[in-house]
Amino acid sequence: MKEKLLEITIIISFILNYIIQPIAIFVIIILFYLNQPVEIKRVIKIPKGSTANALLYLDKNYQKLNIIDKLVLKKLGHIQGGWLDLKVENMTKLDFLYKITTSKAAIRKIVLVPGETYYFFLEKLAKKLNISTFKIFDTYSRKAFKKDGNIMADTYYLPMGMDEKDLIEYLINTTDKTYKKLEKKIFGTNDKNNWYRYITIASIIQKEAASKEEMPYISSVIYNRLNKNMRLQMDGVLNYGKYSHTKITPKMIKEDTTDYNTYKYKGLPSNPVCAVELTAIKAAIFPAKTDYLYFMKSVDGKSHHFSKTYKQHKRYIEKVKRAKK
Repeated sequence: MKEKLLEITIIISFILNYIIQPIAIFVIIILFYLNQPVEIKRVIKIPKGSTANALLYLDKNYQKLNIIDKLVLKKLGHIQGGWLDLKVENMTKLDFLYKITTSKAAIRKIVLVPGETYYFFLEKLAKKLNISTFKIFDTYSRKAFKKDGNIMADTYYLPMGMDEKDLIEYLINTTDKTYKKLEKKIFGTNDKNNWYRYITIASIIQKEAASKEEMPYISSVIYNRLNKNMRLQMDGVLNYGKYSHTKITPKMIKEDTTDYNTYKYKGLPSNPVCAVELTAIKAAIFPAKTDYLYFMKSVDGKSHHFSKTYKQHKRYIEKVKRAKK
C-alpha cells in the first residue's frame, strides 16, 4: 500500500513539475506579453486582401508581429481591411489584436465642389474632421505639386481620426491615380508638367463657364487668344486661393501683381486656379473648333455670348448695358 501511494505521489509530482508547471509558466508569459503596452496611430489603414498581406503590412508599417500574435489573431478572427478607427492610441497588445479584427472607421462625407480653391476646401476639412488648420495647410504645401488643382473635385468618404499627413496624402494620391489613368488613356503616356498645363486651362474653364455645355467654347477662346499672343483677360483667374469668392473689381485688377492677373500678364498662370471636374479637363484637352476671341455673360446671367471680333463683343456689351438699365 505504501509503495502504491509512493508511486502515485511520484506520478503527481512528475505531472506538476514537468507538465502543469511549464504550461502555467507558458500561459503566464503569454498573458504578460499580451498585456504589454502598445502605442499606435488611432486611425490606421490595412490593405484589403489576404491575411498574409495584411500581416506583412502591419509588421512593416505599424506594429511588429510574432508567432504569438499570429496565433492569437487566428483565434480572434479575420483582420479587417481598409481604414480602422482604434478609438485610442495607447492600448495593450491584446487590445490591438482584438481591435484590428473588429474595428471600422467612422466615415464623414466631404464634397469638393468644382471651382472651389484649396484654401477654402482645407479650411472645411479641418473644421469637419476636427483637425489642425495649421497642420493641414502645412502638410498640403509640402505634398502638393502645384498650389491648386492637386485634389480633383469629387465626393470623398474620409475616415474620422485620420491625421493631417494621412489625409492629404490620401486625397492627393487618389487624384494622382485618376489623373495618370486618364492621361494614359488619352495620350498614351504620363508627363506631369504637361498634364498640369491642361489642369490649369481646365481650372480657368471651371471658373468661367456658366454650364458644362459651354466649357468647350470657353476652352476655344482660351486657346485662340493664346495662339494670337493676346492676354486672356479673364476675371475668374483672379478668384484664386483665398479670393475664391471675392468680386473682381478694377482696383483688384490694378493692384494684383501675381501671374493670376491675366489682364497684366500674357499666357497661363503658373498654377491652376481651383479644383476641376472631369468635364472641364476634357474641355481643356478637346476644345471646340471656333474663331471666338471674346465672351460675356448674357442678360439673364445664365450663359455667355461669344464673339469673333472686338467690334461684335463691344456691340453686345452695349446691349447688355441697355437691358440692365
